[in-house]
Order: sequence, then C-alpha cells, then structure tokens
Amino acid sequence: MKKLIAITFVLFFFSCSEKLIKKPDDLIPKDQMVNILNDMAILNAAKNANESKLIENNIEPTNYIFEKYGIDSLQFVNSDNYYASLPREYEEIYKQVEELLDKEKERVAAEKETKDSLLQQSKLKNSPIKKRTSGKVKDTLP
Repeated sequence: MKKLIAITFVLFFFSCSEKLIKKPDDLIPKDQMVNILNDMAILNAAKNANESKLIENNIEPTNYIFEKYGIDSLQFVNSDNYYASLPREYEEIYKQVEELLDKEKERVAAEKETKDSLLQQSKLKNSPIKKRTSGKVKDTLP
C-alpha cells in the first residue's frame, strides 16, 4: 500500500510540472512582454478616457503596439498563452507591469502638482487687486 501511495505521489508530482503548452518558436521575451502589456494598459486607459483623440489622430491602440514592437497578433496571443500556462512567470510579468504603472502614476501626479503650483503662483503674481511697493501695500485699482 505504501508503494502504491508513493508511486501515485511521484506520478502526480511529475504530471503537475509538465508544461501544458509548447514554447512557441517566436516567443516574446519576458521583459518585452512586460513593456507591451504596460503600453497596452496605458493606451486602453487613454481610449476609455478620451477615445475621440485617438480617432482624431487615427490611432488604434492594439495595432499601434504591434507596430511599435514589431510583432503580430498571433505572436502576441501565442506568447501570452504560453506565459499564462506558467502561473508563477505570468504573475511575475503582471507584478512588473503593475510596478511600472505605479511609477508612471506617481510621475504624472508629481508633474500635475508642479504644474498646479506654478499656475497658482502665476495667478497670484498677476493679480490686479494689490501690489507691494517698498514695503507698503498700494491699491492699483483706479
């Protein structure tokens, strides 16, 4: 009985480590896959936020990405399916994408904050109500 359990366990162990999908010949490297998925996430967000700008500039997000990276849809699908068959690698890819998106979000927020503070300073500086001259407040309105 112990031998049967041991054999079953060994067979189960090897069957779990078997790759379900054969590695494609034109597999997109993992680091490039991260960049592709990151760009797709950004462009799809842009599409959802303001699709008219993409239409106006004749940009179709998916085709743009494929052209940018020199890949086609079949190569992308085959690579995505292969990585999806390897859960740990797939999770690692998406964690890297999430990190890139978080960094981009922080960069945009910092840029917006800087722009807003510069705009606020500009408004205060150009305010026609009161200007300081030689330490005294002087009314500039007629």
